[in-house]
Amino acid sequence: MASSVVKLAEWRYRLKSRLERSPIANDAVPMMLSIIVGIVTGLGAFIFIRLLSFVTHYTEILRDTYDIIGSLIILGIAGLITGFIIARFASEAKGHGVPEVMEAIALKRGRIRPRVAVAKILASAMTIGSGGSAGREGPIVQVGSALGSTLGQWARLSDEQLSVLVASGAAAGIAATFNAPIAGAMFALEVILGNFSNRYLGMVVVSAVSANVVSRVLLGDAAAFRVPVYALNSPLELPLYLILAILSAIGAVLFIRILYFAEHKFDSLPLSLPIRTTIGMVLTGIVALAFPEVLGPGLEFIGQTIALDISLTIKIIIGLFIVKLLATTFTLGAGNSGGVFAPALFMGAMVGALVGQVGQQLWPTVVLHPGAFALVGMAAMFASAARAPITAIIIVLEMSNDYRLILPLLMTVVIATLLADFLYPDSIYTRKLTLRGIRLHSGQDIDLLQSVSVEDAMTRGYVTVPPDMTLEQLIPIFQASHHHGFPIVDAHNHLQGIVTLTDIEHAQEKQMPLSATTMEVGTHHNMVTAHPDDLIYLALRRMSIYNIGRLPVISREDSQTFLGMIRRSDIIKAYDIALRRKAIQQHRGKYLKLRDTEDNSFIEVTVEEGAPMVGRTLAQFPHSDNCLLVSIWRNGEAMIAHGSTQIEAGDRVIAYVQHDAAKTIQEQFTCLAVTKSPST
Repeated sequence: MASSVVKLAEWRYRLKSRLERSPIANDAVPMMLSIIVGIVTGLGAFIFIRLLSFVTHYTEILRDTYDIIGSLIILGIAGLITGFIIARFASEAKGHGVPEVMEAIALKRGRIRPRVAVAKILASAMTIGSGGSAGREGPIVQVGSALGSTLGQWARLSDEQLSVLVASGAAAGIAATFNAPIAGAMFALEVILGNFSNRYLGMVVVSAVSANVVSRVLLGDAAAFRVPVYALNSPLELPLYLILAILSAIGAVLFIRILYFAEHKFDSLPLSLPIRTTIGMVLTGIVALAFPEVLGPGLEFIGQTIALDISLTIKIIIGLFIVKLLATTFTLGAGNSGGVFAPALFMGAMVGALVGQVGQQLWPTVVLHPGAFALVGMAAMFASAARAPITAIIIVLEMSNDYRLILPLLMTVVIATLLADFLYPDSIYTRKLTLRGIRLHSGQDIDLLQSVSVEDAMTRGYVTVPPDMTLEQLIPIFQASHHHGFPIVDAHNHLQGIVTLTDIEHAQEKQMPLSATTMEVGTHHNMVTAHPDDLIYLALRRMSIYNIGRLPVISREDSQTFLGMIRRSDIIKAYDIALRRKAIQQHRGKYLKLRDTEDNSFIEVTVEEGAPMVGRTLAQFPHSDNCLLVSIWRNGEAMIAHGSTQIEAGDRVIAYVQHDAAKTIQEQFTCLAVTKSPST
């Protein structure tokens, strides 16, 4: 009986190994997961849009009842609630969300916290539903990506597969929101992944289609815009489209610069996030008094304007562009939640309408349809802002269901994108990452230290000094420790300042008495600090800019709580961590691509509770001559295997073995040996 059990276990192990080595099996599981992500994201989009409609409905009732004052109060309350949700539950929900998804793929191996999806839906519904100038695509992209990350982590996908599943969630979000599955897939490949590899295409497309099917069933299959059939009336219109490309590029760069300038100014205010978001929403309401059409995403107004073939004066068109720019800047710059996709389309439509109206007044026999220029301007503005020409072209074609403008559309979008790239190096998505010290190339981080956070390398338990310590007490501590600086921390572990050797020298030059305290000698205003989740690259850049050798690390939730120090010597440790992770990732990639040789193969086994090797070190592993233990994965982190590494239940062990030694792995890391009787 025992012998039969052993043979059954061995047969099951061989079957599992064959399936794991099969390319079909490796692709089938992620493909099924991408379908699930698409379906769930489609449902999420339906819930979000219904929640948005609910908030919008009651907002309009209150706005009609209390007029202007009521509108400002509603916006202020929505900003307060949005800021509280973001500050309390998920800081990643702040702003337009896409940069956070790109950062998760490039630096966090596709890992996004599940709570981000819920926080983003609630915060964005409050922001957009109350009239905040933002789009609904950013929230759904982040929600879909968070769902993909959660499901992929649960299924223990490889880092590459997890990243693609996150991008698939983004594709599903665009497809469900705009009823544009092709554009959703292109957005994921062009913006999120920055790679059009065939390995990614299948999962992304399947997810986008799945989400679109769900959204069509629940929300209908109507195009986002119902516009007349426009076409290129005359080749003489092409110079006007060239002018449109130039203006769109300039407008996009202006949008990016003003938005992030406002975000920097709001972040520098000594106010809590809920107060800042409240101020931003109230300012949005004030600037929108001139043109209420700019409130919310504004897509319905765009559709009506284009369908009527533009019935606005030039003065109104310019006013709408300026007010929409300011409203979006105040809404998102203050930290409220929403996307930049719809505002970019709105402003692009206004730029196109301007060119079309002027062109029709000057050459009425050539420019017959100004609405065509508005339609092309939408794509040109978004492409210039996002540096995503393919996505922009396809989404406008899918949203309008009109393909007759393809020639001027292609020309205008490509020229506008190239010009914007020449004028400003960052897109509206990558600018936020650049400000954090993250530089991406084809969706991948290009700086080794951008894979390590301050928390990974900082020194905890660092020696601190109290605020009331005197110079007479402090100088011997410097002499004994050979440190160059100490944080000043009170009894409640609150950072009050920092005192350095330079401060001591300045105190002696000023002939300050030995009874002077650390607070009198040290620096306690405008301190340069770091947070645990900051990247080492950013901390190093701050040290270089301010010519200092250390940064106190404080909690992001409570800016007074002292956590540790990051020093130049810690940067060396961080670099070592980065090199180690890089080597492990490279090994992991090679492991996934290698095929078995005739006599040897890679196998992966999960260590079971009660297995012989649990609690023992790798140096105690028997029969190591024909088996190489390569690495161990524990709690989602990879470790290079050493002789002193102790095995724990739940570890995933990767080994390169001869085929006849595979059973040894099973016996040592699972409970297979326990089932064998002494006779076997």
